[in-house]
Amino acid sequence: MDILDSHFLYPAAIYASEKPFQINTILGSCVAVCFWDSSLKIGGMCHYMLPYWNGEGLASPRYGNIAIERLLEKMYSLGSKKYNIIAKVFGGGDVLDTKNPHFHIGERNIKLASEMLEEQKINVKSSSVGGKLGRKIIFFTHTGEVKQRYIQRQGSDFYK
Repeated sequence: MDILDSHFLYPAAIYASEKPFQINTILGSCVAVCFWDSSLKIGGMCHYMLPYWNGEGLASPRYGNIAIERLLEKMYSLGSKKYNIIAKVFGGGDVLDTKNPHFHIGERNIKLASEMLEEQKINVKSSSVGGKLGRKIIFFTHTGEVKQRYIQRQGSDFYK
């Protein structure tokens, strides 16, 4: 088997390629949306931190509504047609200990992805969202396969 080029996707970023790539990222309350074109055998991923851009400052892919839109535009620029694109959604874990519902960012990030993909009429083929743990995911852009591993919480008492 050939060794693929690898790209680590940081939060607030998107990446898509017509060449086979292995895209890696780590998620807590953030969400990653993977798009795969079943006809062209190409894919891309976005990794966003917050659901909605409020219209102030730069329209950054740190916000889900911007990130998903930009990834879709990138897929189109690579020749994809909407009807050939499927989505896979990951992350949105409830990894912060808080009782304030305003801080349930993971839940809000998941909802945004679901609403936008439904609005865009993009089929969500699979997802692994929510829960209390983070995730490490690896997306293979030429096959659409995603591998996932849960990340256990680490204690914060390392100064003792």
